Amino acid sequence: MAIAALVLFAVFLLLDGGVRIAVQRRRTGQSGVRRPVGVFHWCARLASALGGLATGVAAPVADLLDLAPLPALDRPALRVAGALLAGLSIAAVFACQLAMGASWRTTVDPGERPALVTSGPFRLVRNPIYAALTAMTAGLALAVPNALAAVGLVAMLIGNELQVRRIEEPYLDRIHGCAWRQYAARTGRLVPGLGRLR
Repeated sequence: MAIAALVLFAVFLLLDGGVRIAVQRRRTGQSGVRRPVGVFHWCARLASALGGLATGVAAPVADLLDLAPLPALDRPALRVAGALLAGLSIAAVFACQLAMGASWRTTVDPGERPALVTSGPFRLVRNPIYAALTAMTAGLALAVPNALAAVGLVAMLIGNELQVRRIEEPYLDRIHGCAWRQYAARTGRLVPGLGRLR
């Protein structure tokens, strides 16, 4: 499954770093790529990026070099299920990014006011892209279940949680106010129904 994990991650990078940016540039005249602002923001993005690289590159390469898998997770059915989950999640990340339309950015820019997207997958959860990225990383970790994949999954979870709770959602609250709070009160954060604002 190591080769499959490497191929899946390459597909993710192609879609996320190439196709998505090209689509955004065609739609809006801008790439949608924004730099993190501040140390905390950089740390959150770095944790997510390192998590993705650990599960999508380092863990499969280590598997090819015979790093021992975690015995409890080293089951052929789990490896196949993980690869399938990763593939479906990559498609979901791309679909959710497209669903954002002109509002899509790689991260927030305090000087911008993109429209609040509440339709499509955003009707089910407030942060479907981060949910799909987490599922992709979990799938890759199951496909190549070694210690590097486990560390990568934890790093992705930490980075995504920080990004969502401390950067994205406070930003949306600031620029959309009551409309965002009403949306957040009826829509789960990463899982339908869970993490709604009270």
